[in-house]
Amino acid sequence: MKAAENILEVIGNTPLVKSHRIAADVKANIYYKLEYLNPGGSVKDRPAMQIVLDAEASGDLRPGGTIVEATSGNTGIGLALAGAIKGYQCIFVMPDKMAAEKIEALRAFGARVVVCPTAVEPEDPRSYYSVARRLAEESPGGYLANQYHNPSNPRGHYLSTGPELWEQTEGKIDALIVAAGTGGTITGMGRYLKEQNPDVQIIAVDPVGSLYYDYFKTGKMTEANTYLVEGFGEDFLPSTMDFSVVDEVIRVDDAECFTMTRRLVREEGIFTGGSAGGAVAAAVKYAERMDREMNIVVMIPDSASRYLSKIFNDDWMRENGFLQEENNADTVADLLAQKSKSAHSSRAKGDIFTASLGDKISQVVELMKSHDISQLPVLDAGRVVGIITESNVLDHLLGEGSGDKAIDDLVEARFAIVEPSNRVKIIGQFFKQNKVVIVVDDADKLVGIITKIDFIDYVSRKM
Repeated sequence: MKAAENILEVIGNTPLVKSHRIAADVKANIYYKLEYLNPGGSVKDRPAMQIVLDAEASGDLRPGGTIVEATSGNTGIGLALAGAIKGYQCIFVMPDKMAAEKIEALRAFGARVVVCPTAVEPEDPRSYYSVARRLAEESPGGYLANQYHNPSNPRGHYLSTGPELWEQTEGKIDALIVAAGTGGTITGMGRYLKEQNPDVQIIAVDPVGSLYYDYFKTGKMTEANTYLVEGFGEDFLPSTMDFSVVDEVIRVDDAECFTMTRRLVREEGIFTGGSAGGAVAAAVKYAERMDREMNIVVMIPDSASRYLSKIFNDDWMRENGFLQEENNADTVADLLAQKSKSAHSSRAKGDIFTASLGDKISQVVELMKSHDISQLPVLDAGRVVGIITESNVLDHLLGEGSGDKAIDDLVEARFAIVEPSNRVKIIGQFFKQNKVVIVVDDADKLVGIITKIDFIDYVSRKM
């Protein structure tokens, strides 16, 4: 009889399925790696199993011990699966934005679930990271799985998911697209695939509100903000996220994630969650931009069964404004085009003035004065690294600072980067956060700045 000894032995070997309807208008072949068909329902079964095996081998997790983890749900379920078979107690700490289905699934395994506020800093004692650390210390035989800083997380994907995909594609993979959260999947798979073929492009997908996109583009830690899609993006940099294997980061917003998630079920029969919707939306953008025949693989992390009360609930979608997206499909490029048409000054025409690290404060003052501008993007080797505003300069000079000093200490990271293809709607979110909006193209070249009055003018014309 062909039978596995237990449920843990059937983790992995998930199918690879070709996209047809959603990829109909692009030249590339897009394939879905269906990780929601793992026994725990997500890609997180793999690193969870590796974390437990390595902890047992090191002696950090002993018989009768308690596994504690901060989780958005999926890693917790993978750990609970291992705990059920191996006899460990489990305590999971989750942010309060997570779907009720995830909480109930963890409790079904007999785990204790502690819910914490989402909108607090990672270092806040109320954050789910901090609470998990405290509970691990307080629990007898407690072991903090610590997926955000545990090398077993990417190692699990390096040892299993990467080789598995390479074999399935027969090495004919040109790009891997992953919705990046802890970074374990993209880091582990990226390392393995790059070892086999350095030309394989590793693409991370990041939701608006997370800091990965801005960090990758600028090298600066910008302020993260809340977003509704679950399972990817972060408000800090986990050590399990290795940007050295990442070739590009593509940003998506909540609406793109949810709209594509619903399309995946209805058009392709792929019953998955919001992070997969974001990854597939990014894959289509990438394929359109590349405009050539190639093989793109998208990781499909988890099942739609965990989001029935949200993404697949019309009332929830309507309350959050996601069923009217056909009326809000204008892009940043549309706004820039209108701004150019209505131009009456060099500023309105889209002339872009910048400063560079090392410039003197007096030079910046003269530039602002000459062109009647109050803020400038600051570049370093052609890359946006921050902004300098008239307020920064004024505070410095009122403090009896010298105009001969370099601007470097006055540069701040209170900005957000958008691309011409992004929806105009996300700009409003950034202005609520009091950020300066900078537009860059696919080559990271600065193409414009959008001010609050630009946004107000555009929206008012649409009313």
